[in-house]
Amino acid sequence: MTAVRPRREVRSYRGGPAPTAAPPPIPGDRVGSIARSTAADRYVEGPELLEFIRPRHRGILTTTRRDGSVQMSPVTMGLDDSGRIVVASYPERAKARNARNDPAASMCVLSDEWNGEWVQVYGTAEVLDLPDALEPLVEYYRNIAGDHPDWDEYREAMVRQGKVLIRLTIERWGPISKGGFPARLAAED
Repeated sequence: MTAVRPRREVRSYRGGPAPTAAPPPIPGDRVGSIARSTAADRYVEGPELLEFIRPRHRGILTTTRRDGSVQMSPVTMGLDDSGRIVVASYPERAKARNARNDPAASMCVLSDEWNGEWVQVYGTAEVLDLPDALEPLVEYYRNIAGDHPDWDEYREAMVRQGKVLIRLTIERWGPISKGGFPARLAAED
């Protein structure tokens, strides 16, 4: 059993106690002139899920450490031509080591705007090493950013840096969600 650490006192950035003033108002938590956004979930089938993910390139990859605890990594991600989520990384990074040890992983795919929609997907991760990762890394770049001005230069950089590609095969997913107020509160004036 893992020992639970005692809670630490919250400190300000200067090391003193945290301020006791009221927190700033939550955006959208006003009555009258500003409409409140309503939280929503929409359940989608596989093709609509992939269409949602394809233009989004920010995510939080979740893998599991050897001790069973969760490791979360903010990543730039894309969707490959086979519908797998792909992330370029390095072999010594925690996400790559963890995915090799336990391939069960999840990704929270985020919208560019903070209050945008998001979805969490679950699946099996695999780590591709060079030389097998080289052409999938080209596909990763092309699907996120379009054509590179010099593909030979890109390939050389990937080899020089010793890159790996993490591929997450999506097996299940939650709803595409948007945060906000519950419907019962969003309409209040």
